[in-house]
Amino acid sequence: MSKYNHRSAIVTGGSRGIGAAVVRALAKEGLGVVIADIRDAEGLQLADELGSGVSFHHLDVTMESDWSRALEAAESDHGPLAVLVNNAGILDIGGVTEVHRPIFRHVLDVNLYGAWLGMHSAAPLLARAGGGVIINVSSTAGLMGYSGIAAYVASKWGLRGLTKAAALDLAPAGIRVCSVHPGPIRTPMTAGLDDSLVATQPIPRFGEPDEVAAMIRFVAMEATYSTGSEFVVDGGATTGAILATPETHSDSPIGL
Repeated sequence: MSKYNHRSAIVTGGSRGIGAAVVRALAKEGLGVVIADIRDAEGLQLADELGSGVSFHHLDVTMESDWSRALEAAESDHGPLAVLVNNAGILDIGGVTEVHRPIFRHVLDVNLYGAWLGMHSAAPLLARAGGGVIINVSSTAGLMGYSGIAAYVASKWGLRGLTKAAALDLAPAGIRVCSVHPGPIRTPMTAGLDDSLVATQPIPRFGEPDEVAAMIRFVAMEATYSTGSEFVVDGGATTGAILATPETHSDSPIGL
């Protein structure tokens, strides 16, 4: 039996992609899961598919009133809060000189302010329940720079730092806070991207939402001695550059 049986989880952006995979993974662990999203139709459909242990509540992560209602619903529907997964995020294209001011602000509002507001709102409930875990879904864009997506990079680096600050602030209440950093994952956000993008990675393919969800499940359920930590799911994309193939140095038994 899971230590979180009869307790609840909230997954923002939980109606599709990585979020939906996380909802499924946590529900299998015995948690009552709230799908929290602005995509009502998709969220309701997923909740209906997964049964009574999963419910949907509309949540705009930038709205404090939406957070209050979703958290109240999580505890009334499924029990004391145990897990918050801040997964909701948006991506807009534009480098430092191209991105328009309202778009830059909107990306930070959703990806960074929304996660802070979730932690700010959920932490008292987690503390009251004796502790729990917050998992912030950052990105490899929170570990390295990318051209042409300045707002997204800024938001994900900010979320990485905010995770560490929150881990220190909330540790006395028994709340762990970690970040997960997906690389190129096959989701609606990456639809249309060419496979050449991942051709030079150590694992030369796009990842699947279930692979990220498996890491988030691990952080929530098993990584009990980790807080403020970064967990990377990127096919080795941030490991470094492959400068030569084994064929280039065939005299070496390991291709170097």
